[in-house]
Amino acid sequence: MDGGARPMVLRRPPLGHVLRTAHDMAREFRIIQALAGTDVPVPAAYVLVDDADGTAGVGTDFYLMELVEGRILRAASDNAGYDPETLRGLGFRLVETLAALHAIDPADVGLADFGRPDGYLARQVRRWGQQYDGSRSRDVPELDRLLERIANDIPETRFTSLLHGDFRLDNVLVAHDAGGRASVAAILDWEMATIGDSLADLGLLGLYWNLAEVGLGSPDLGLTAIDPAVGYPEFDELCARYAELRGIRLPSLSWYLAFAALKLAIILEGIHYRHEAGETLGPGFDGIGNLVAPLARYGLRALEEDA
Repeated sequence: MDGGARPMVLRRPPLGHVLRTAHDMAREFRIIQALAGTDVPVPAAYVLVDDADGTAGVGTDFYLMELVEGRILRAASDNAGYDPETLRGLGFRLVETLAALHAIDPADVGLADFGRPDGYLARQVRRWGQQYDGSRSRDVPELDRLLERIANDIPETRFTSLLHGDFRLDNVLVAHDAGGRASVAAILDWEMATIGDSLADLGLLGLYWNLAEVGLGSPDLGLTAIDPAVGYPEFDELCARYAELRGIRLPSLSWYLAFAALKLAIILEGIHYRHEAGETLGPGFDGIGNLVAPLARYGLRALEEDA
């Protein structure tokens, strides 16, 4: 939004059929406000508006937030202009930001009631299963098997914290600090934030960090800026840095990687469902359905490696 004293960003849910519990603008607004002044960089959040009656011209809840300058790195071409040392440092600063988020006591920032850590993983598995049921339009046997495997082997939670819920490089605005290093200017897309198992965030970061591997034979799914060959750290290095900062010993992340694959597959299946119903806007959705099975197979492989 331009034309005022300062440019702002309007955040609203997407158009079309939306899965229940997704895109909660009030939840996102609350956590962004709460994290202001912490070591986790977020845009300033100004005002939340319930516009269900359309008075403001939007027709749904939305909020206004600060426009933060920075770049989003989504594809290999976005790495242009960054040398390997810079990209390596950016990877570590990203996981350091995640560790900083997980180190925050929710009560210290007014978020003690933001989630229920007890039984978090079991509730998440049930919820994603329900969301999958709400988007079923075809048989995806690999995804059915992955959901069953995930549900039958839920690990014991060892570490709880505030969670972002969708923590990955392309939900980050990248800028440069005073020393010329690539820095994390702001973490975006907090609508899935809660309190729960810290390793769920780390597992999802791992899935996206290795997305090129997941997308073998599927170029659309392999669209990612992350490539250790151009400088990014390996995911194992990020895990080691995270464990060092948190002062913990990480267990196997196989279940968490598989769960992350399950969630992304269900999200993409929902997009496929909406596309088939004619409820998506814009190009690029016609091939989304082809990406669900490769993700499910990746999740199954992750579980087999830990068997």
